[in-house]
Amino acid sequence: MPSPVTPPVDISGYEPELGSEIIGAKLMKVSSVPVAGFIVFQKERLIDVPIIIPTTTPSAPYDFGSTTLKNGSVGGAVEEIQRFLNDTLSLGLEPDGVFDTEIADVIKQWQSDNKLVADGIVGAKTKAQMYSSVNQKMETTKPTPPLTEFVPAVRYVDKATGNIYQTFTDKIEERKFSTALIPKVYEAFFGSKGEFVVMRYLNADGRTVETFVGNLPKEHLGADTTPDEIKGSFLPKDAKDVSVSANAESIFYLFNVGDNMVGTTLNLLNNKKVQVFDSPFAEWLSWWPNNKMITLTTRPAYGIPGYMYGVDPTSSNKHLNKIFGGINGLTTLPSPNGKLVLYGDGGLSLSVYHTDTKVSDLLGTRTLPEKCVWDRASDAVYCAVPKFIGAAQYPDIWYQGEVSFSDQLWKVDIVNGNATLLLDPITITNGEEIDGIKLSLDENENYLFFVNKKDSFLWKLNLK
Repeated sequence: MPSPVTPPVDISGYEPELGSEIIGAKLMKVSSVPVAGFIVFQKERLIDVPIIIPTTTPSAPYDFGSTTLKNGSVGGAVEEIQRFLNDTLSLGLEPDGVFDTEIADVIKQWQSDNKLVADGIVGAKTKAQMYSSVNQKMETTKPTPPLTEFVPAVRYVDKATGNIYQTFTDKIEERKFSTALIPKVYEAFFGSKGEFVVMRYLNADGRTVETFVGNLPKEHLGADTTPDEIKGSFLPKDAKDVSVSANAESIFYLFNVGDNMVGTTLNLLNNKKVQVFDSPFAEWLSWWPNNKMITLTTRPAYGIPGYMYGVDPTSSNKHLNKIFGGINGLTTLPSPNGKLVLYGDGGLSLSVYHTDTKVSDLLGTRTLPEKCVWDRASDAVYCAVPKFIGAAQYPDIWYQGEVSFSDQLWKVDIVNGNATLLLDPITITNGEEIDGIKLSLDENENYLFFVNKKDSFLWKLNLK
């Protein structure tokens, strides 16, 4: 394994200038368990409002009764009037419960100061003004709703048990969200702001792939999260590939029908299924970057030319359209706007293909597209870049787990080609060697999340 100070391999000859490394970046392990998949989404929570302890004990609420009070009235309601006048005007009236001329004169002045008829009689209007002056309501009103905020949260699946956990990203407090027991989940996806989950695992026979689609229980704001069972259904047995739409409301999956491979979309909200793809070729990897495009790339293999195709799931014409190809070991990652494709070859050299001009730009960075993620504007990619890449039959040998990388985290500006080193995980306190996969950004691009392929634990990097 190379020394941590070994420079990254072939970043277009780019060496970061002093200060180009983001020194304040913070790296943190998020999960306490190996994860099969995760989602980052905006989640509502109550705002913590500090409790202010008064320096003096407030007086008890006033009760002026329901009858009109005037000179000559006696009783507890009059005593409450005397207490009110003492508290608000700092008088020294004796609280004897007797309404006399002295109190009537004080009431007249109070009424005049508060723009009421100064008659010295405490009726409904005067009582209401008195209550209002001390922020006391005469009648019960609806409580003020608590203050809330929307912040990034992450939800993930435990590979060993299928249990789902969640936490907010700014304050890691891992909580179990479900008790569904699905042992040895090797791949998981989430949809619709984490309300649906797709878990893939091997059946008891050790050969058949099961794909479970579950609807997660609803959460109630401010209530304790109680782990619950997940209800759902299964996709056809041995579904070959699954991808989630950009809006996370649908999934696309491939499965065999006779000698053909069929691609179908499933709307998670209404359970509607639509077939959009049919091919005699069986080995595909799909991606769903936007609502007008699903891409299908031939499964990459060393020394074998690969091709990328696209299909519009909203069109009545579901024919595959070739985008580009003829590249050995082709791996791809289309941009959110569908105009660019980040792709790699058998030498792990990254390039960007422009779908409109059909021109490729060599980035110089050596890694795999699936070790990257596009920003929302399709202007930059964040990548886990190996510090050393030995000669081997890529990408097969990495997929098969025969080699593992030690990555640095980089941001590459697609527009001007500049690259910025974000962090070398091994060089920080409690850092580890990272072979990053499943990279993802939160909505505001404040956090970069990824899974370490070496042990499947989930990490986050603060970007701002």
